Amino acid sequence: MKGVRRTGRAGRHRRAGRTDVVVVTGASAGVGRATARAFGARGAAVALLARGRGALERAAEEVREAGGRALPLVVDVADAEAVEAAAAAVEEELGPIDVWVNAAFTTVFAPVAEVRPEELRRATEVTYFGFVHGTQAALRRMVPRDRGTIVQVGSALAQRSVPLQSVYCGAKHAIQGFTAALRCELLHDRSGVRVTMVQMPGLNTPQFGWVLSRLPRHPRPVAPVYQPEVAAEGVLHAADHPRRREYWVGGSTVATLLAQKAAPALLDRYLARTGYDSQQTDAPADPSRLVNLWQPVDDAAGADHGAHGLFDDEAHPRSLQFWLSRHRLPLALGAAAAAVLAGSAGERTGTRRSPQGRTTRRR
Repeated sequence: MKGVRRTGRAGRHRRAGRTDVVVVTGASAGVGRATARAFGARGAAVALLARGRGALERAAEEVREAGGRALPLVVDVADAEAVEAAAAAVEEELGPIDVWVNAAFTTVFAPVAEVRPEELRRATEVTYFGFVHGTQAALRRMVPRDRGTIVQVGSALAQRSVPLQSVYCGAKHAIQGFTAALRCELLHDRSGVRVTMVQMPGLNTPQFGWVLSRLPRHPRPVAPVYQPEVAAEGVLHAADHPRRREYWVGGSTVATLLAQKAAPALLDRYLARTGYDSQQTDAPADPSRLVNLWQPVDDAAGADHGAHGLFDDEAHPRSLQFWLSRHRLPLALGAAAAAVLAGSAGERTGTRRSPQGRTTRRR
């Protein structure tokens, strides 16, 4: 099939429990890799789509080691025909697709005036059109069956742009609008297909080591930083509960989006003052390092960069905010029960009945 290369056989191991067929784009590194591994741990059959053969093979091994089946496919999501061919290969090899996760992206770190047209075009083709191509390939299969879930890996930057990331912010805003339109169409058609979006915080992924950057210092995620496994947890929860239109992962995501709703102009000025230094380390930029805009760096360097980036020492392994958001009903019921008990206790200790039958307050 055009544009698709299988890199190995799908694993034959299948364990009891969930056996969903899941497609993850951008599965060779970062959030995509952590997500593929997490689905594998629950016994899913996972198709891993990415450009880099070496890292893709290792990611597939991790899925198998976790307990799932893996089908690695070398695909550039900017190529619509290649994505369609990959979807056909997945269903031929693994069966009907239950969940499609769009996570692939590439970008450029630079002021708007320094971004070249061909760089903007390429990043948009991967980051925005890659999501569109994946979504359409999934819909062609899910809509006739009237079931399936599409999860878009988003970002707080899909709703609140920051300086130096116009390329990424523009693509994520486009994905947000595209997904909102699709959701309305599925509701209109009373379709059983669901689409949801997971807005992420700053993450410790390899992208900051290979992104095309024109900054004077090494790029970094805005603190607080979370591990990609936190993002993967959010993706899996969204896949299991896709009726919610979007999920926010990380306290910083919540704070950013609420600030954007409450005082966008004030946030503009705050980011103008802090947004440059907060996205760069103290180390000078290395002009000789490889970048992944045009080709995968694992094939070029013969290296596997894994799911994590350079910021393990500060990255949080969990998000209390997301745990609380997932357990809203139990927490609300618990709070209500506590309030009732407290009220009952107060009534028992705070009142007494008089011999004449009147209720009086104790002093």
